[in-house]
Amino acid sequence: MAADEPSEGSEILVTALRRNERLQDVPVSITALSGDQLAEQRMDSPNDLAGSVPNLQVTTSGGEGLPIFALRGISMSDFSLNQQGPIATYYDEVYKGSFPLLPLGLFDLERVEVLRGPQGTLYGKNTTGGAINFISRKPSYETQGDLSLSLGNYDRYEASGAVQTALGENVAARLAFTFSRADGWFKNLLPGKPDMNATRQYGVRLSFLAEPSDDLEFILRLSTSLQNPVNYGIFGRPGPDGTGAGVYEVFGGSSYFRTGLGKREIESDFVARRRHRTYGAALTSNWNVSDALTVTSVTAYDYGKLYIPEDADGSPLQVVNTENRGRGEQFSQDLRLASDYDGGLNFILGAYYNKEKIHAGTSLGFFTDIDVTGDGAINADDCVQDFTVSCVYRNDYRQTKESAAVYADVNYAVSGRVTLRGGLRYTKDKGKAGDYKAQLLGAEDTPIANTIPGDPVDFDATTSARFSKDNVSGKIGVDFKTAADDLLYASFSRGYRASAFNSQAFFFPEELNVADPETVNAYEVGFKTQFLDRAVTLNGAVFYYDYKNQQALNVDPNTLAQTLINIPKSRIFGAELEIMARPFDGLKINAGLGLLDTKIQDGEISGVVLDGNRLPAAPTVNFNAGFDWDVMKNDSGIVTLGVGGNYSSKQYFELINIDRLVQKNYIIINMQFGYRTANDRYGVALWGRNIFNEYYYRGAIDLSGLGLDYFHIGEPRTYGLTIDVKF
Repeated sequence: MAADEPSEGSEILVTALRRNERLQDVPVSITALSGDQLAEQRMDSPNDLAGSVPNLQVTTSGGEGLPIFALRGISMSDFSLNQQGPIATYYDEVYKGSFPLLPLGLFDLERVEVLRGPQGTLYGKNTTGGAINFISRKPSYETQGDLSLSLGNYDRYEASGAVQTALGENVAARLAFTFSRADGWFKNLLPGKPDMNATRQYGVRLSFLAEPSDDLEFILRLSTSLQNPVNYGIFGRPGPDGTGAGVYEVFGGSSYFRTGLGKREIESDFVARRRHRTYGAALTSNWNVSDALTVTSVTAYDYGKLYIPEDADGSPLQVVNTENRGRGEQFSQDLRLASDYDGGLNFILGAYYNKEKIHAGTSLGFFTDIDVTGDGAINADDCVQDFTVSCVYRNDYRQTKESAAVYADVNYAVSGRVTLRGGLRYTKDKGKAGDYKAQLLGAEDTPIANTIPGDPVDFDATTSARFSKDNVSGKIGVDFKTAADDLLYASFSRGYRASAFNSQAFFFPEELNVADPETVNAYEVGFKTQFLDRAVTLNGAVFYYDYKNQQALNVDPNTLAQTLINIPKSRIFGAELEIMARPFDGLKINAGLGLLDTKIQDGEISGVVLDGNRLPAAPTVNFNAGFDWDVMKNDSGIVTLGVGGNYSSKQYFELINIDRLVQKNYIIINMQFGYRTANDRYGVALWGRNIFNEYYYRGAIDLSGLGLDYFHIGEPRTYGLTIDVKF
């Protein structure tokens, strides 16, 4: 159950290259998942995409709904609210990079397109690894709707649906929504404390289509979402010295060793709801200037607010508790002219502007339950003793980033079979982290010291950091169409990720640094073929990356000082293969294989030489396969069975390749058994995800200086019943 299946007489259409094209004609490694597939396979979170796309991994340092994507071994190690990863996420052609701006996106979608490889020409910055497009359904003039209701374990209940209608001869509207609620599956054994990883969220999207003439189209999308779960739980496994690293013993107490707890049981004292609210408005305009020329404009505004509380030790002790808070807003404008001539030269010329503002901050509380002075009270005097125990470090800053670009993408049909392609994009990026300050606080938020900028007297003193960089990215390539209409292609592309501020600076002024841009030079050859009257589709690619200046957050495990650094040089070899087949009517089979060989060639972190280490979130082998089978079909309806699974080999979550933090190979299996009436109006389905209850991690951090290892756990077995109706 992976990619869209081919069907005789129809074609999969994508807009990956800003044109409406057959998937098999696009010289890029793409996996396209239809909205129907997403619904059938219960993919309601971006995290679920990893099981259906070769060489795609998802980590969750910020919890469910805040994914960090990794494609072909390129990922982000930073979990700060101000950071933008190397895998760009687009919602209806609107770039949304920072965590506060990420909406609840997987509902009422036409499809999801995952583009592997640098996309520096048409997509611009922060696409060193690729781009993911979430494309919602457009309104149409036909009055129709659908409603889906689900019940599941952990007292889960969900509802989603959409309705659309014409509002006049040339105007249509569509309203879509999703809602879900479930109890937590991470059992909290502390009396009076709720279970972790509970779900409470909703999303609403209102879309309008206006076509004042045959040559002019406007689409307005308004959206909002709220994620308000009991926040995720941390599997705080005792490290080499035990949770607390012996600190509690020094003051007459004892550390914590998870005695008698199961793998999905926790004793967490700091439990609160995460709150993530987003609002978005986007206007897409398409004007057919002539039969062969189209002007497209995408104008958008986004606002988001995010609060993440975290018991980072996952224990009844207060070893380290954190609070991340931030709000952001963004304005973006993309304007382009695209041609569609028969043969010869075709082009896309465009200009882009983006301005993002983030106001955020983080609190780190260390051992705030210890009475250092022994006077029977925890106050500022306890922190003053050594500036660690019973202390809180808190920072606050405002970040502004501006990006302006011009770009051109050109293809020239040398003949009916050979096409030359090329593109260039010039980008100017500017950024400022202003009003930056970090303070050491005692109990009841009593200020003790200004650590950044380091003024010993003025607690209101602030500092700033800036960058201004320009970049040229692009692509050249050649396509060859065989006599059987198969596609062979070869390309060289260059992508980059813009400079970034370190928002995890707490202790020393020198922590507030700026990381240089990272770049990838990518070489790729691939093929796309269909045979047996298009009953079988086989696509593959082989690639080599020269990866320079990878941005990485260096967390010193002993001092917890965090700096944003660049890893000078790495290389990546890899390959992908996807097959989609329909052996006979009623059976669809698909499979995908990803292979990676990653190696750091020059780098150092926390005084450890990284040369020869593997990149994080880069398993050597990942494989997915599945089938959808119409078990029985008659005049009354269809009984279907769907089975899908994915395998991932050993992978690390950090650059040092610490063996105790490794995720060993694992397999996830999902199933669905359903019935639909012959008129396609009603449906009912039994479903299960991770049906064998595989235990695995989605992320890990070395906090051995605090006596623990930090893990995020993947979801356990979930199952339920869904009924739906179309009207």
